[in-house]
Amino acid sequence: MPSVGASLFWIALCAVIAPLIAGLVTRRLVPEVVLLLVLGTIIGPYALDLAVTGSEIGLLRELGLGMLFLLAGYEIDTDELTGRGGRRALVTWVICLALAFAVIGLLGVTGAINAEIAVAIALTSTALGTLLPILKDSGMIATRIGRTVLNHGAIGELGPVVAMAVLLGSRGTIGSLIVLAGFATAAVGVAFIPARLQREGSRLLTVIRLGSETTAQTTVRLTILLLVSLGALAALFEVDAILAAFAAGFILRRAFPGGDERLESKLDGLAFGLLIPVFFVTSGMAIDVSAVIASPGVLVTFVVLIVLVRGLPVFLAEKFDRGPDGLAPPPTIRERTQVALYSATALPLIVAVTGVAVDAGQMTTENASILVAAGAITVLALPTAASLIGRKAAPVR
Repeated sequence: MPSVGASLFWIALCAVIAPLIAGLVTRRLVPEVVLLLVLGTIIGPYALDLAVTGSEIGLLRELGLGMLFLLAGYEIDTDELTGRGGRRALVTWVICLALAFAVIGLLGVTGAINAEIAVAIALTSTALGTLLPILKDSGMIATRIGRTVLNHGAIGELGPVVAMAVLLGSRGTIGSLIVLAGFATAAVGVAFIPARLQREGSRLLTVIRLGSETTAQTTVRLTILLLVSLGALAALFEVDAILAAFAAGFILRRAFPGGDERLESKLDGLAFGLLIPVFFVTSGMAIDVSAVIASPGVLVTFVVLIVLVRGLPVFLAEKFDRGPDGLAPPPTIRERTQVALYSATALPLIVAVTGVAVDAGQMTTENASILVAAGAITVLALPTAASLIGRKAAPVR
């Protein structure tokens, strides 16, 4: 079995090679995250067996997952999320969930699929954390399409996490809802801390600001403390850590409503330079290549289901998009297709949902590998297709 040091070396090597290959591909059509997954699969225990995920690397992986969702939560505009676009995204996700249960329920009757609830939830997710670096690199964050994708992505992350807690939890529906409400109350309490510091103009706040540009790096350390604290809180309430990371991102945005370019640059360096690549490489390492190769029909079926269950309702819903003020012209078919393809891109939550189902004995590792591989294919194919068929949208004014 490879040692921790050897495993970390191969993971770090993959993290360096992936962006180099992505940069050499014409027009950067292959997202870096896809290459990280592929390289992780190659070095993983199901292929060359050069690296394994032990407890030490597992900790880095969890921090990477946390930073991925923290940055995703930080990018969300709460005004957008509570406005027309956010409400439409919520209704669309509920429709996606109902459609997923209907389709998977029918397939479950035939015995073709087990762990129906877990699979249905997985089909409704959007990999906002995965899309974030893609949207940033393409300059789409500030466009109408980018903002629409962020809305669908935020709901496509939060909705499945809540559904996981309620439908896959061991406490039952009522107990899970009570626990979620308790966690939300505690998170809201934490969110008031930065607001109080800013109102009081305390000396502590001055020290924090001054230390942010020294070796103390106080704002970065406080961000990590926020992430870890909410992670510990999530563990205490026994809810998924993804929810905690997303909440940390919202709280961080509350602390910096207008953004903070210097802090964002530092967090990007820490997250995308180390932690997030570790998450994606280790996710690739978990894919059982032989199981995927042995069931190509099931793999294709899962990919098609993801596109139909998540992408099609988004495509239809965007026909009613008239912008935040309700006066903008509707998006073109090309733009709606872009949004649908981006919204049907899924992976991190598929990894999370299948992990819960496997641990509970509801899903085999083989089926989980195929579903994760299907998610990886959506990351490879759908954003690339969206970039090929779409034209750059005008910045939001």
